[in-house]
Amino acid sequence: MSSFELSGRKVLVTGGARGLGAGMATAMAAAGASVMLADVTKDIGEQTAATITANGGGSAGFVELDVTDDAQWETAVAHTVAELGGLDVVVNNAGIEVTQLLVDTDPDEITAMLRVNVLGTMLGIKHAFRAMRPGGAAGSGGAVINISSVAATIAFPAIAGYSGTKSAVDRLTRVAAMESGKLGYGVRVNCIYPGLVATDMGVKLAVETSGLGLFESPEAAVGAVVELTPSGRLGEVSDIADAAVFLASDAARFVNGVGLPVDGGMGM
Repeated sequence: MSSFELSGRKVLVTGGARGLGAGMATAMAAAGASVMLADVTKDIGEQTAATITANGGGSAGFVELDVTDDAQWETAVAHTVAELGGLDVVVNNAGIEVTQLLVDTDPDEITAMLRVNVLGTMLGIKHAFRAMRPGGAAGSGGAVINISSVAATIAFPAIAGYSGTKSAVDRLTRVAAMESGKLGYGVRVNCIYPGLVATDMGVKLAVETSGLGLFESPEAAVGAVVELTPSGRLGEVSDIADAAVFLASDAARFVNGVGLPVDGGMGM
């Protein structure tokens, strides 16, 4: 019988200080994993890790990480392996979103998204593979879970740059799964397409798209998303977190190189 239980797993979650990252880390700890939260926001990250541990959801630690910095990745993974005693799962969740119309494209802001959302994910895959493959610091294979977005599968105004970067995450996932298989790394690589969730990023999108005159109000923007969603609601952090636990678990042992929509049907 398949199990969603993660006892003994060692997990690194980027962007883990808050929002979806904190939710996924909390859910994995509750399923029995030891988790390391990685983020640029040190104070909030340490507090989130302490809360997870205090709530009896398994052990949690924090490491500071700018996902665009190759050297910091090397340090963060080494720290995780040393502190947790291994590494079985890497969740590449860290990301940023810039809302802008195509006629107002700001090259610097697009470059920032490319660096965090695309380069950051590539470096996460790189260092996960190096640690998990045979002969690596952990060396027992595992799973990489990349966080894409429903934005990669729909046409929604004012997020062309973000949609492009999240589409890239999907392609990276599939190529990484193939490389891992061909080279015998023993690492499954999948991604999740979250629908709109009322995190800080989700609320920001509603406010900014209405500010551009695309919707009458933030509430109207949210309403438009709900109207496009067969399930008739926004996503919740727990919806995405449960999917991440599944992909990290043995229940997903033959799930590899796919994008899992967790969007209530919005992107179908």
